Amino acid sequence: MAGSGIFGEIIDGDVFKYYADGEWKKSSSGKAVSIINPTTRKTQYKVQACTQEEVNKVMETAKAAQKSWAKTPLWKRAELLHKAAAILKEHRAPIAEALIKEIAKPAKDAVTEVVRSGDLVSYCAEEGVRILGQGTFLVSDSFPGNERTKYCLTSKIPLGVVLAIPPFNYPVNLAVSKIAPALIAGNSLVLKPPTQGAVACLHMVHCFHLAGFPKGLISCITGKGSEIGDFLTMHPGVNCISFTGGDTGIAISKKAGMIPLQMELGGKDACIVLEDADLDLVAANIVKGGFSYSGQRCTAVKVVLVMESIADTLVEKVKSKVAKLTVGPPEDDCDITPVVSESSANFIEGLVMDAKQKGATFCQEYKREGNLIWPLLLDHVRPDMRIAWEEPFGPVLPVIRIGSVEEGIHHCNASNFGLQGCVFTKDINKAMLISDAMETGTVQINSAPARGPDHFPFQGIKDSGIGSQGITNSINMMTKVKSTVINLPTPSYTMG
Repeated sequence: MAGSGIFGEIIDGDVFKYYADGEWKKSSSGKAVSIINPTTRKTQYKVQACTQEEVNKVMETAKAAQKSWAKTPLWKRAELLHKAAAILKEHRAPIAEALIKEIAKPAKDAVTEVVRSGDLVSYCAEEGVRILGQGTFLVSDSFPGNERTKYCLTSKIPLGVVLAIPPFNYPVNLAVSKIAPALIAGNSLVLKPPTQGAVACLHMVHCFHLAGFPKGLISCITGKGSEIGDFLTMHPGVNCISFTGGDTGIAISKKAGMIPLQMELGGKDACIVLEDADLDLVAANIVKGGFSYSGQRCTAVKVVLVMESIADTLVEKVKSKVAKLTVGPPEDDCDITPVVSESSANFIEGLVMDAKQKGATFCQEYKREGNLIWPLLLDHVRPDMRIAWEEPFGPVLPVIRIGSVEEGIHHCNASNFGLQGCVFTKDINKAMLISDAMETGTVQINSAPARGPDHFPFQGIKDSGIGSQGITNSINMMTKVKSTVINLPTPSYTMG
């Protein structure tokens, strides 16, 4: 049970504490932030409402702890990360329970997220030792006009304090995808979890605490974004921000100043289906890609662009699969569970009503109970409908019929998003040409969009983000190059 057993010290009464300087603390504000269970729509948990002064203290300790951590041998950093990963996987049950209660993640998927997160931390420890254990050696006479009188040694050094802000939909996995690279690279880490998902994050942080990381190296600050959000992202003590979420990231990027940014801000992932595609494969991937975790994934299929000649057949195949999806509470491991909040459900309903008013074909009856929205496939969607462009983050999927591949590519590229896309065809030559033409960070061929495996590069263009994620890219992003040049009095050539 969340907040019990080895996690007993992270809660005081009915309010979970925040983590700073190696201790679990109550905020001096005396206030708490309520976390609403999406299924019951009642308060499930409470977390501390931290103050700006507490943020200042966290930044001070993070800066001091980082100086010592940077002197810790790589093998020791990796050893502690492996230990944290093992603890995380061992105690997956209470963390998964929090995911079920906070964000209505289906029970099986909740456990998978925690185990996957442990695997990510371990992989990152190994990868970090390899990447950071190597430098480069340059000699001056490789550039015209120079003798060999200079030796340049380069290495990767930490940035300092990394601020990590994960989203609600994968609060544990997308937190450790920032924490592990930061720590192996020699940085300290301040985590600002999402409100929905904060308790799962606090449990995860306790696993790092139990692993024995130095005091102050890892902090977890909870509270209202309106009170500490800008204060955190604009804090002079922050040397790097890794953010996953929505258009809040665009505002952060404008305010953050001259520090490295790693941002993934959503997508409108297009699925282009050609006439020669295996339609059974397409239908299976559309349902999996569009409706898993109720469509609340940045890499969910968000719009299907199918050639007119095969559209009727494909829509019927998708409809039959949608009819088999189970709908209900996450505790029952249903395919479709409540979306994260009432405001999200209202936004999704607004997109549905706009499509209905403008003549879209409803392949199922629209049905909603509270935050629970039944899966809905919308056929004959046109570009003048909001659902054609906006990201619903829910179990609603539009189908746009196209007359040519060029029309599909044009619609994909006209979006302000550019995270991922996919193309289904048996012709690899066509697939490669379409992939090159699609303005997205990743194109999947004959599979739905996906983030992962976690060591694969993951990035977006346009409003979908800045920089690239994936374990290797994140480690590199959270370091900078340091050069040391040895100057020789006379040219020196090996064996010369």
